[in-house]
Amino acid sequence: MKAPQQAPTCIVRASQISALAVAAALLVAGCGEAAKLAPEVTTGPRPQLTEPNKTLIPTVNVATAIGWTDAAAPTPAEGLRVTALARGLDHPRWVYTLPNGDVLVAESNKPPKPGGSSDGGSGPVAKIRNWVMGKVMARAGAGVPSPNRITLLRDADGDGVAEVKQVFMTNLMSPYGMALVGNELFIANADALVKVPYTEGETSVKGNPTLVTQLPAGINHHWTKNVIANADGTKLYVTVGSNSNIGENGLAAEEGRAAIWEVDAKTGEKRLFASGLRNPNGMGWDPDTNVLWTVVNERDEIGSDLVPDYLTSVKEGAFYGWPWTYYGGIVDARVTPQNPEMAAKAIAPDYALGSHVAPLGMTFSHARGMPPEFASGVFIGEHGSWNRKPKSGYKVVFVPFIGGKPSGPPVDILTGFLTADEKAQGRPVGVALDKSGALLVADDVGNAVWRVSRAKPN
Repeated sequence: MKAPQQAPTCIVRASQISALAVAAALLVAGCGEAAKLAPEVTTGPRPQLTEPNKTLIPTVNVATAIGWTDAAAPTPAEGLRVTALARGLDHPRWVYTLPNGDVLVAESNKPPKPGGSSDGGSGPVAKIRNWVMGKVMARAGAGVPSPNRITLLRDADGDGVAEVKQVFMTNLMSPYGMALVGNELFIANADALVKVPYTEGETSVKGNPTLVTQLPAGINHHWTKNVIANADGTKLYVTVGSNSNIGENGLAAEEGRAAIWEVDAKTGEKRLFASGLRNPNGMGWDPDTNVLWTVVNERDEIGSDLVPDYLTSVKEGAFYGWPWTYYGGIVDARVTPQNPEMAAKAIAPDYALGSHVAPLGMTFSHARGMPPEFASGVFIGEHGSWNRKPKSGYKVVFVPFIGGKPSGPPVDILTGFLTADEKAQGRPVGVALDKSGALLVADDVGNAVWRVSRAKPN
């Protein structure tokens, strides 16, 4: 298998130019180490892993956000069609379908850091890294203030376009995941799990939410928090990402993070369900086995080929390695102090999705809404890389399942988010099925929610 051609290397003499200027040059030029492995070998249950390539400044190759023009839209796979359920939203990150078919959209972005704190340390290298990351996020379309609201979409006539677009709820703190249990809607803010009463058919919620439980916050290097309920609604599962790339802010800042919490829906009492997951986001229950699955963003700054992000079942009490190891027992030598005891406990994830694809949303499919080839498996929203050459992700993929396990390579479902010159018209985030079984995709750069359905109804 032929590996991608090596991109030209940027040469910068640090003795002739300031460190900050080096960072600026790298950002503007999109410099850094290019991938050597073909994408196909970095996906699946046994991905090929190369040697780490640690650099002072991470590879930077961000897609400039430009948004969609007029009636432009992403490209669906053969046999599918796409419509804009809604356009003109404000940084939509997550979607959730209510039992009556209404769709809730969390319009959200990163909260401000407390007291001007930094999420990457205070040394000179950390300051350069933070400066670069700020520029990267702005260029990628993530530098906007958080709208801090949930919007309701209603498509009463079923034509794939919402006639109602109504502010459903405000007074939130970077909301993300949502879960309805009975007549209570649970919302995962950046700092807490909260709830509000819900009556079917209502288009807005008045008043402030009620606290269920506080969640690890502070720096919020990874701020997105998702929530899902179990089958009987007694337990809620909440994702909490790490406060750093590899623990460089100290392990005290990681207390309760890089984990999935189990929360009692009635009392708010919680316990760690699984840990060592650097940045888990989307979750779903396998309809055949009732096993919990999640997608996870792995670590950065050791090359374009490392480390593959992944999809995995979540085993109660399991430790998945972060920060000390990746893919089971592969030790990350950058992490200090090392912890051989914890490293020995690390288990490998089930399925690699490719390096730096940034999987955020995931949902299991259903036969009622999709062609047979997409009837059993997982849809995944890949937000896209900022630190890989060539770029990866920027699409929605489908991973087929048989017998409760992934059974083949990822299949592109929705593409075209990048233009020919690699600017981002959109970036997929949360995914969910609507009441008919069609796929909904939140696009936080295109400010739209896309609906993907059969090209020809049954």
